[in-house]
Amino acid sequence: MTDECVICLKHRGEGPLTGQLIARVDEFWVYHARTDDEGRSPLGWLFIESDRHAPYIWDLGEDESANLGRLRTRLAQALRQEFDAEVVITLVIGMGVAHFHEHLIPRMRGASADLPWHQSEEALSKAMSAEVAALAGRLRNALELEG
Repeated sequence: MTDECVICLKHRGEGPLTGQLIARVDEFWVYHARTDDEGRSPLGWLFIESDRHAPYIWDLGEDESANLGRLRTRLAQALRQEFDAEVVITLVIGMGVAHFHEHLIPRMRGASADLPWHQSEEALSKAMSAEVAALAGRLRNALELEG
């Protein structure tokens, strides 16, 4: 077993983490959430991950921080339009894996008011890989990127 960062491994196509690659933009990778044991994924749950191994948000440089802000905003707009989401929750927890990554989770209109914000992914439809890949293409188009 290695002590190497699981996100660094993921960027090389290795290790336990997986997920549909949406795009590489500036110094960041954008991935869709990985699938569960049944091959389903909560459709629309994205991650932005720093290309270089920067453990925490304060380890990002000024240019990276500015690029992250623009990318986050563009992705949130694309998710909101794609899903007609009420809001797009963005969060950086920084406790599980010491490699900067940010979650973007659309909070769907009509989600029960009893559903806590931190469980918003439970209101997302569960999709198979073909539907996730199709979403990835639409998001790349929204970001005006090539496949």
